[in-house]
Amino acid sequence: MTKERTTMNPIQLEQQYLVQAYSRPPFVLENGEGAWLQDSAGKRYLDLVAGIAVNALGYGDPEIAATIREMAARPLHYSNLYHSEPMARLAARLVDVTPFADRVHYQNSGAECNEAAFKFARKWAREHYGEGKSDIVAFTGAFHGRTMGALAATPRPKYQEPYRPLMPGVRFAEFNNPDSAAEVIDDGVCAVIVEPIQGEGGIHPADDAFMVALRELTHKHNALLIFDEVQCGVGRTGRFWAHEAYGVLPDMLCAAKPLAAGLPIGVVLVTERVAEIIHPGDHGTTFAGGPLVTAVADVVVRRISDPAFLKRVEQTGAYFKERIEEINSPHIREVRGRGLMLGVQLDIPAGPVVNAGYEQGLLLLNAGPDVLRIIPPLIISQAEVDIAVERLSAILAQVG
Repeated sequence: MTKERTTMNPIQLEQQYLVQAYSRPPFVLENGEGAWLQDSAGKRYLDLVAGIAVNALGYGDPEIAATIREMAARPLHYSNLYHSEPMARLAARLVDVTPFADRVHYQNSGAECNEAAFKFARKWAREHYGEGKSDIVAFTGAFHGRTMGALAATPRPKYQEPYRPLMPGVRFAEFNNPDSAAEVIDDGVCAVIVEPIQGEGGIHPADDAFMVALRELTHKHNALLIFDEVQCGVGRTGRFWAHEAYGVLPDMLCAAKPLAAGLPIGVVLVTERVAEIIHPGDHGTTFAGGPLVTAVADVVVRRISDPAFLKRVEQTGAYFKERIEEINSPHIREVRGRGLMLGVQLDIPAGPVVNAGYEQGLLLLNAGPDVLRIIPPLIISQAEVDIAVERLSAILAQVG
């Protein structure tokens, strides 16, 4: 590294050497503990973002740190050519906490999981029904990822337009509209993918009747039902899986973000009737299911699936929602969501509120142009909720 580079701070290095695909605030995060992060100047921030719903157990968790230290002393990578104990153990635990699932397929991210689910669905339909049954149905407001197949199922012009042509064979219906779904789902459809709670789309929970209708329609037309729980799953709603609130079971479920406490992992949970059509060589990945990440994920799943932990998330989420609703601000139109996945609908743009949060020591995130997304670490306390609400109230008074 040249002398010139050694005098550059991280922000200068980022601006000169990284592809500018992100807009970042003007500070450098260096450390964290619990639900708090700290920047290089020593300023502390109460985190309501959790690395975009990733850091469910917060920062500096002793058991996670100990597991990483233990696994770091062993080989970090074997590849999927060989057996490893952590990979097998985590798969068994995931099946144990997922009533519909019989088997697990590992990936590295949520988008990769959705891609894998699309491939599995198309192969399943081809083997059982032959050619011509390959279309995938998704919904308005959805976000399924930025890879080409997942992007094709994400009906956002600003995300899609620069990268057309996209993967063909994707149809769209209106979210939470059973009649719209019925118009689109027919015998040419191999799978329907839906988020039980839309994240990027503005924190919109699916209606009970809508979820029931999707299951009935997929049964009627011999299609698979895929739940995208990449953001809303793994305890975020106060249940281990968000779909548990509906009493509707899918054929596949995709999860990723919080599974390994910040290490990259994704899983596709499937029924046996899906798993039986996948054979060696049908799909693959170099890094997924490695021993370090699966050992950490095993700790996360064990901890978060504990009924007492989930009850606390449910209670803290209800308290957070009540406290936000008590804020005396004309800018708040609605607070919606479940557990610690809340959306605050504003009558002003969310961007200035997020930016003002940095000054107040509060990390916020938007979900669309006018919705604040509240997705803190699941270990946030009610006392910290009070601090967050006090700071959010001050921010809304300031920007108004």
